[in-house]
Amino acid sequence: MPLSGLKIGLIGGGAMGGALAAGLVSSGRVPPAAMLVSDVAPERLRRLEQELKVRTLQDNRLLAQEADIVLLAVKPDVVLSVLQQIGSLLRPSQTLISIAAGVTLSFLEQNIPQPVPVVRVMPNTPCLVGEGASAYALGRNAGPRDAARAAAIFSAVGRAVQVREELLDSVTGLSGSGPAYVYLLIEALADGGVRMGLPRDVALALAAQTVLGAARMVLTQGAHPAELKDRVVTPGGTTAAGLLVLEEQGVRAALIRAVEAATLRSRELSRAKFT
Repeated sequence: MPLSGLKIGLIGGGAMGGALAAGLVSSGRVPPAAMLVSDVAPERLRRLEQELKVRTLQDNRLLAQEADIVLLAVKPDVVLSVLQQIGSLLRPSQTLISIAAGVTLSFLEQNIPQPVPVVRVMPNTPCLVGEGASAYALGRNAGPRDAARAAAIFSAVGRAVQVREELLDSVTGLSGSGPAYVYLLIEALADGGVRMGLPRDVALALAAQTVLGAARMVLTQGAHPAELKDRVVTPGGTTAAGLLVLEEQGVRAALIRAVEAATLRSRELSRAKFT
């Protein structure tokens, strides 16, 4: 096991950091005693200590000295100050993993004096419920060991795939921003149900479960979405009538353009701040 016998140090115990800690502990991949969490907010640390029985501290330097894997789960504008605290303490035997949006591998590596393996990850908010979609890219000093460590951590809260760093902006446009697109679809489907007479709570439950079930079929059956779509459509039937409206209204093109726009904006933000 990639994480067996290792200590995981998590800097940042907020929503995403807390979700990662919970996923690693609840999955059994990391025992509570091997999980270290630091944060500037004492109340967050108390909650994590009570709920997960993990070790907590407020000194990032102590965490960096003890952990085998250091995971940065802080906001992008805080990354530099954290690296200034811990950079000189990091060792080549460790793996530094960052989930700070837009912070490039080169920026991270430039602010660490030693040739420490660095991995950059783009997770999304469904990690909070164990159904995340994460993509990770390796820095110049990272290798298969570090890739395995990142995959083991983020597969504890969903699915994880490896990509080249230049594709992480596309990941942001698709799976990073994607939950918002899906929420909009769920809301619209529920509104359609209400328009046709369903109670609001019933329409919302049916819409959300329909999206969940359809997504699970894509992931588990190995069939292309177009094939699964065709299985639902009968000649001259209700689904065919609905699909015609969606195509006429340009829903497919709108979603493609949404991913494109979010990707381009991610590139702009990253270049403005971290290159």
